[in-house]
Amino acid sequence: MTLKEEALGLLAKFYGYRSFRPGQYEVIEAVSGGRDAVVLLPTGGGKSLCYQMPALLARKGVAIVVSPLIALMQDQTTALVANGIPAAAIHSNQDEAYNRTVADAAFAGKLRLLYISPEGLLQNFDYWSRLDISLVAIDEAHCISQWGHDFRPDYTALSLIKERLPNVPVIALTATADRLTRDDIVQQLHLRDPYCLIGSFDRPNISLRAYSNPGAKQRMRFIADMSRKYPQDSGIAYCLSRAGAESTHKALTALGIRSACYHAGMSAGERDRSMRAFLNGSVQVVCATVAFGMGIDKSNIRWVVHNNLPGTIESYYQEIGRAGRDGLPAEAVLFYSYGDIVTLRSFAEDSGRTAVNLEKLARMEAYAEARVCRRRVLLSYFSEERDCDCGNCDICRNQPARFDGTILAQKALSAVMRTGGTAIGVFTLVNILRGQRRSDIVRAGYDTIRTFGAGADLSQPEWSDYISQMIQLGVFEIAYEDANHLRVTPFGMKILKGAAHIELSTHVPPQYNAKGRKGEKAVPEETNADPVHQLMEQLKTVRTDISRKEGKPAYTVFSDATLLDMATRRPTTLDEFLQVNGVGEKKAATYGKRFLSAIRKFEGLGAGTPAGTSLKETLILFNTGMGVGEIAATKHVSTDTIYNHLAQLIEQGLITTFGTIISRKEYEDIVNELKAHPDIAYDVLKERYRSGMVAIARAIGRTKGVLQPAKHTYLQ
Repeated sequence: MTLKEEALGLLAKFYGYRSFRPGQYEVIEAVSGGRDAVVLLPTGGGKSLCYQMPALLARKGVAIVVSPLIALMQDQTTALVANGIPAAAIHSNQDEAYNRTVADAAFAGKLRLLYISPEGLLQNFDYWSRLDISLVAIDEAHCISQWGHDFRPDYTALSLIKERLPNVPVIALTATADRLTRDDIVQQLHLRDPYCLIGSFDRPNISLRAYSNPGAKQRMRFIADMSRKYPQDSGIAYCLSRAGAESTHKALTALGIRSACYHAGMSAGERDRSMRAFLNGSVQVVCATVAFGMGIDKSNIRWVVHNNLPGTIESYYQEIGRAGRDGLPAEAVLFYSYGDIVTLRSFAEDSGRTAVNLEKLARMEAYAEARVCRRRVLLSYFSEERDCDCGNCDICRNQPARFDGTILAQKALSAVMRTGGTAIGVFTLVNILRGQRRSDIVRAGYDTIRTFGAGADLSQPEWSDYISQMIQLGVFEIAYEDANHLRVTPFGMKILKGAAHIELSTHVPPQYNAKGRKGEKAVPEETNADPVHQLMEQLKTVRTDISRKEGKPAYTVFSDATLLDMATRRPTTLDEFLQVNGVGEKKAATYGKRFLSAIRKFEGLGAGTPAGTSLKETLILFNTGMGVGEIAATKHVSTDTIYNHLAQLIEQGLITTFGTIISRKEYEDIVNELKAHPDIAYDVLKERYRSGMVAIARAIGRTKGVLQPAKHTYLQ
């Protein structure tokens, strides 16, 4: 019997298929022959079989499968065991006794596949290397590359496998890797002449659409309609934040949609219940952050909606790939806004890989704002050429008509220049052109410039669309470092002076209804749907109220740049608040409670500031001059807790002046009692002092040596 005949027999026996997908058998043959391999196939493209089949074909030994997620391990092993294949996983969600049982089974030769995390393998590599290993499969292999979208430092140590087990074939698998990442995978894992399968990244059954964010109400109606369009199937609504997932879940539930929530802020039990409800169909939609979905093999996910822009095309491609795994028609819809871009830029700049992540974000922006076939944009990113349009995306179905937009561009350019050239953003520009006498426009005097109302004949959606196109075409650029204000580019100056012309695509109101009904305008003209700017407006109200009460200019409370950073970061604790650009300790202590309450309310966490017990927060508040009672009230804890914090900080040498905490007389009285009657001092002192005061005196005495009362300025 040939290898292929045996493989086909096992395929039919364990999986119920009669033939391999293109490229699968060639990988199986290479790995079974002892060769390393790299497999890049789309989600649902059959990657798992490329290592499971060689494990079954091996005459002996166990295949070790390195997997980054417990959910993925559980999903894979459950499916394998259901198919009659001996497989198990070792991970931290199982008790140690069960993990030992699994390990014993592997060493006894009773398993064909053993799933384990990279940390679990590397921390006990000497132990696991004593197994009779048939092959090592590294799933989600893009995690090893610093060029990948989900880089994990633990993965880089997996190069140890080839160093210590040079004769064991290693197969690296991923659904999302560009050319640079693919090459890096081979290099980082030290693979030797690997067989490479790069399947087509095209998922032609998934239709693609992208829309500028129409606002929460429109998005919720769209998702509800999508759910009703596929009443027997499932969908995923991805959100950028936990609060976004929660609010989407709440809104859909109010619309009668069976929904569940999934994000890292939930307990493991809550997430597991949501996952199970989604998998078993008792809920139709899961509202989730991007952590959801890896390893899920649910075939009837008919649609994926992104409420916000993803950070990379790899992430987006992986997430939409969870729809239509059965090959039947599915839909992928993306809503995006400049607020998303601001937030994602902040993430990129704090990632430690700023340049790479900013470039990947730029490519994602280009996809969202594309005026050419979206599928070609996706495929070209993964170095896959396509010489014709797909016919299954919104651009292909609605080829935009074009017109000479030079006059419109000159109106917009003139308005920006007349307001100072760098002083306004898109929303303000639209309102100036349309002649909207909003209070902020009148206050700034923009209603007096010559171009005020010069575009009153166009609606807000039309102007928003055209200005967006101007940005794409390089007429304006967005100064992300300056509150996202518009800046005129050299090309824009040429247009303004009549030295260049520009063509724009005619605005067509997007059709957001999942059933295809027409005539519904997406963006309410009277609102700015961007959540970052919605929150910023609320924070401005808080700032105005403070400035009025204190009788000082609003900008001396916090600048607009600080409020924008605040709205982007959305801190919910004092520690996080201090990370906002422009927030010092004093302002954090003085204004933090008001702003944090507004942010927490916006995020759906309740208006009150969270209870906290961190020493750092107590030290910050103490250093601003707050008394014990004020600190306790701010942190929503008891004064005894604050006294104990202060005592610890004194002993750590972080507080060296104590006059505002305890008087000289109190200190000396307590210390003398502690020295004279150490065994009963506490009982005696508790009649005269709070227990926290005793802790303070003891801490001071210890810092000065054996509770000796010292004559220092701290006892003034």
